Amino acid sequence: MGVVTDNIYNVLKGKFLVSDDSFKNWRFILFVVGLMLLIIASSHSADKKVMEIARLNKEINEKRAEFVDTRTIFMEMKLESSIKNKVANLGLKPSENPPQVINVISKKSK
Repeated sequence: MGVVTDNIYNVLKGKFLVSDDSFKNWRFILFVVGLMLLIIASSHSADKKVMEIARLNKEINEKRAEFVDTRTIFMEMKLESSIKNKVANLGLKPSENPPQVINVISKKSK
């Protein structure tokens, strides 16, 4: 139990950082810290991309809803009944007689 206790005590005191062969330990610690920083940066980058995707999906849904609303309004506007109602205020009404076809025959001089 004395050896285990001494090892734990030496780690807590930080002797592994100031001993003669501490350069290996420092290299490993710096390597681990570098990896941790890389992981944190990668996580932040992924979070930014997820937020951007969510924002774009919301924008797509808004544009799709706007398109459907506009198309519905347009379809209602081009109905014959709605056109009749709008031009009735101007005193226009549908023709009683159907349109007649006029055929024009032109004679080309040769």
